[in-house]
This record gives sequence, structure tokens and C-alpha cells, in this order.
Amino acid sequence: MHMELEAAAFRRLVEHLRERSDVQNIDLMELAGFCRNCLANWYQEAAASKGLSLSKEEAREIIYGMPYETEGEVPKKSCQAAQALWLGRLNLEENEGPRLSKCLV
Repeated sequence: MHMELEAAAFRRLVEHLRERSDVQNIDLMELAGFCRNCLANWYQEAAASKGLSLSKEEAREIIYGMPYETEGEVPKKSCQAAQALWLGRLNLEENEGPRLSKCLV
């Protein structure tokens, strides 16, 4: 039962991160010490520990819910300009308004 609860919590975390495209990986790293890419790496490590072969790209697709290379094409929700200024990473992109920079981890 304990593992089922852990698995359910993990699935909910992944779902939440997919829904919250306004929360960038760099912000997760700064505030929580991990990001979506870390989750994908941990997923890949867990698969390897069970003797399963899973590429980095496959693990990221599981976490992001889409191929990693297409994730950048999905429009990001705008954050508050004040928040972006406070964090010191304001990106003003043509016709998009303020956005936090994307994580390159």
C-alpha cells in the first residue's frame, strides 16, 4: 500500500508540473533544488536499477508528457512582471510580454 501511495503522489506531482508551464525549471532548481529534468533522470535511474533500458529522451518524454524537443514549442503562461523583475530574469519577447527564462539543465 505504501508504494501505491508514493506512486500516486509522484503521478500527481508530474501532472501538476505539466499543468504549471508558468513554473520554469530554473525556478524549481533555485527554490526546491530539483526540476523536471531531475525527475526524468531519477526515473531513468530507477528503470536502470530494475534492469530496464530507458534513454534520457524517453524519460523526459514521460515527465514532460511530450517529446522533450517539442516542449519548447508549447506556449508558456506569462508570469507577473514584478515577479520576473524581482527574480532578475525578465525576458521581454515580441508580442509575448514578460516571461521567465527557460532552464537549460
